Amino acid sequence: MLSHTALWIRLLLAIVIAFVISFAATPIAKSFAINVGAIDVPGEARRVHDHPIPRMGGLAIFIGFLISVVLFVDISRQVRGILLGTVIMVIVGIIDDIVSLRAWQKFLVQIVAAVVAVLHGVVIQVIANPNVFRPVEGVNLGFLAVPLTILWIVGITNSVNLIDGLDGLACGVSTIASLTMFVVALLVSEVNVALILAALMGACLGFIPYNFNPAKIFMGDTGALLLGYVLSTVSVIGMFKFYAVVTFVVPIMALAVPLCDTLFAFFRRLLHGQNPMRPDRGHFHHRLIDMGLSQKQAVAILYSVSAVLGLYAVVITAAGRLRIWLLALAIVIAVVVGIFITRTLRAHDHHHHHPDKQAPGGSSEDHDAKA
Repeated sequence: MLSHTALWIRLLLAIVIAFVISFAATPIAKSFAINVGAIDVPGEARRVHDHPIPRMGGLAIFIGFLISVVLFVDISRQVRGILLGTVIMVIVGIIDDIVSLRAWQKFLVQIVAAVVAVLHGVVIQVIANPNVFRPVEGVNLGFLAVPLTILWIVGITNSVNLIDGLDGLACGVSTIASLTMFVVALLVSEVNVALILAALMGACLGFIPYNFNPAKIFMGDTGALLLGYVLSTVSVIGMFKFYAVVTFVVPIMALAVPLCDTLFAFFRRLLHGQNPMRPDRGHFHHRLIDMGLSQKQAVAILYSVSAVLGLYAVVITAAGRLRIWLLALAIVIAVVVGIFITRTLRAHDHHHHHPDKQAPGGSSEDHDAKA
């Protein structure tokens, strides 16, 4: 077992190395994307950018993440399964960023990658008992374990993919989700899981400076599939293995923004008699933009909501005095975020006759033609 100091040095190094490699690799990924024709061209109503922008920045996130994991993480059978699945996801993402695959083709590959993880022992065996009146803390899933795990992995992967619609949104929300699960993994002494999340966080942070509005590069499906897959599989090995209700709630809270957005999109399309797999312009981020908010404001609101929910997930995992401090902090942040959102929306209501024009060079990623 690592000493406290050695552990923190290792965690910090995992973050820093992933950050440096991802940051340095992004311009290389950008020229590669331009050379192979992986360019996002505006032209559909749901796309918010106004000029062609290279995609496939996820390649830089992947390289930073992979090198950091190989250097610092104990490669167990489960971790090997996750890395193999990640490679599959990145390959299909690269192909899709160049030639645009059909939704069902990507869906099949996502199932294959999920099965690869499951075969390596990444399985949700137990979930917390939702009935608080029963003394049983956990429910053993039995034969449902494998299909539910595959559903979870494919569902989360797609949900991160679907919110990839504004500059910096999916990458930032994934960073907040990684940070949330990273803190919880440390609180429940899951060191190896914390190291994987540290590598993911660092790699995302290295890419974000290029991806903020106006974005110089998009992460494309290469990045969105990678982030969704890693977050979903790591949550299985790090959070779902305990009986406590807490661990069931944590990944759901950490990923609440993309999860809710996907569920709403799915049911909204069904209710309107549309194919639930067909993209539309009804996601949370589209609605905020349609209210007259700028991209930066819309992204700030969704970051804030993710951060408050993430902090809440940490609060319910913590114990003793730490929990009280965190709860107080969560309440303060929630109030500040509430005021910020209300004021922003009110200001735009006031100026709705003169909505902000998108600044020249304003851009956005939206690869919503996904399952």
